[in-house]
Amino acid sequence: MDTEEFRVRGKEMVDYICTYMNTLRTRRVTPSVEPGYLRAALPAEAPQHPESWDDVMSDVENKIMPGVTHWQHPRFHAYFPSGNGYPSILGDMLSAGIGCIGFSWAASPACTELEIIMLDWMGKAIGLPPAFLALEEGSKGGGVIEGSASESVLVSMLAARAASIKRLKHQFPTVDEGLLLSKLIAYCSKEAHSCVEKAAMICFVKLRILQPDDHGCLRGDILKESMQEDEEAGLVPFFVSTTLGTTSCCSFDNLPEIGPVVRKFPCVWLHIDAAYAGSSFICPEHKYNLAGVEYADSFNTNPNKFMLTSFDCSLLWVTNRYLLTSALVVDPLYLQHCYDHTAIDYRHWGVPLSRRFRSLKLWFMLRSYGISGLQKYVRRHCELAKYFENLVKKDERFEVCNNVKLGLVCFRLVGGPDETPEQEDELNKKLLTNINASGKIHMVPASVQDKFVIRFCVVHQHATREDVEIAWDIISDFATELLEGPDKERDLNEERARRNRAALAHKRSFFVRMVSDPKIYNPAINKTPPPVPTSPCTPPPMAPTTPDTPSDAGSVQLVPSTPKQASWISWPLALFFQSVDHDANDLPLRFRHLDTMVRLKSPNHGRRGSSPCASPERRAQSPH
Repeated sequence: MDTEEFRVRGKEMVDYICTYMNTLRTRRVTPSVEPGYLRAALPAEAPQHPESWDDVMSDVENKIMPGVTHWQHPRFHAYFPSGNGYPSILGDMLSAGIGCIGFSWAASPACTELEIIMLDWMGKAIGLPPAFLALEEGSKGGGVIEGSASESVLVSMLAARAASIKRLKHQFPTVDEGLLLSKLIAYCSKEAHSCVEKAAMICFVKLRILQPDDHGCLRGDILKESMQEDEEAGLVPFFVSTTLGTTSCCSFDNLPEIGPVVRKFPCVWLHIDAAYAGSSFICPEHKYNLAGVEYADSFNTNPNKFMLTSFDCSLLWVTNRYLLTSALVVDPLYLQHCYDHTAIDYRHWGVPLSRRFRSLKLWFMLRSYGISGLQKYVRRHCELAKYFENLVKKDERFEVCNNVKLGLVCFRLVGGPDETPEQEDELNKKLLTNINASGKIHMVPASVQDKFVIRFCVVHQHATREDVEIAWDIISDFATELLEGPDKERDLNEERARRNRAALAHKRSFFVRMVSDPKIYNPAINKTPPPVPTSPCTPPPMAPTTPDTPSDAGSVQLVPSTPKQASWISWPLALFFQSVDHDANDLPLRFRHLDTMVRLKSPNHGRRGSSPCASPERRAQSPH
């Protein structure tokens, strides 16, 4: 394809996208295909000779589109919004056309500098403290565009891990780094996104998953109690991940309570995941949800969720960029340049080296809509969610299951007075399965307070009250058919439940998924470790000592482990060392449960409050 043909085909592609967007209402929301449909429609091997562009585009419509779930459809109410504002699409087009790989300032100065400025623009619009901004006088912070909130959580945890290992190595210079790593433990709420658990697995650290309150909010006293217990047991708290706007029910952790708790422990990194809700803070009426952000070390939000910007565009800010870069810096000669000690090189701010010119689409969006236009978009979605909430509350057959603050409403059918919670869950599962199978609208479930609920999120960019009313009419009609139809007598015995689960997994697993429920992602973390077998004749292992090294002065001691019953701990190697489902693909290697763990003691042990989370001045710096 030469320049002239690209000029023609590019215009045709823009026309195709516009036609697609304008005719979405005529399409089915979710595809009615089975796994493997495309394999049967496409050749087994790539073509040996060029094919015409017309044939390619014909196959897009005839073979690709039948298998597409249309996230921009007015009847798509699953997950959170996926932005695709036209200025953002044009920004991605220009980024692809320029084709630069902006891993350093020298690789493309405009790519780096526009990103720095855009992150400061957004940080100010959201209301972040000056410590998060790169261009504020005296600030050591700054922002970066990551690929997703999952990446933001991971790189924040990597930075926290590196800082903690460095501190512990200074405190215990003779202890191996691997042993120090085994003592680190992170914390999050049960309502936190599964990416926190994945980050802990990648970082090889333990993760304690804490129970939130009845509103899905992680409280300071629960965190404090768990951190104190773990510290007394010889573990080292190093990272706390909080959430503003959880995936399951859009709940908000209590930062004003959590922040002071974290500050009482040495160098614990506090991260705030506001992937969905963060963009709403551009509206003054939502900024109160940001209270306590001054305690945080990092903060992320996704304009590709609630600010019309196309994926991928996750914004991460830190208060100390030197801690972040020192954990990720790799500096071969071929990547160095004469300004690398004075300019920001974003290759040190994330996992990948290669980086697209993503700040262009954010720049285009902010200039095309302005803060006022984006505020109008956020407010419209919030107003429509409240409208849907009112419709649900007017129907006595249903109940609202979350505190509706932004664009998400969780609801469910209320069972009869003689129905058990399990029967109510089965009733709502069948309702959701029937709705999604029809292809008329698309929603997904979540577990809220251990109840199966249905999530309704306002997603469509130009959603209206009529769209909400149509969705509610569909939901109401399916509920009536389920409750009053000829098969209303529901057989909920164990065999029927098993068949329903099998059918759901086989036919609907692609379209109906739980969100933000740790039990779904990793069943192992829902099982409390078994008690360690002991007997009066079996003394606990003792710490090795030498004549020159007293056992109570900075030594390493072995103490019996005591399984905790109050919360879950996700162990990074559990899926390798002990099979949960006895999969045939499991590694054959198996290890016994260790019945001891290592306690680190120093001359300053017990002075917990003497070293609050270190300020930037007390933390080690390295060139960025």
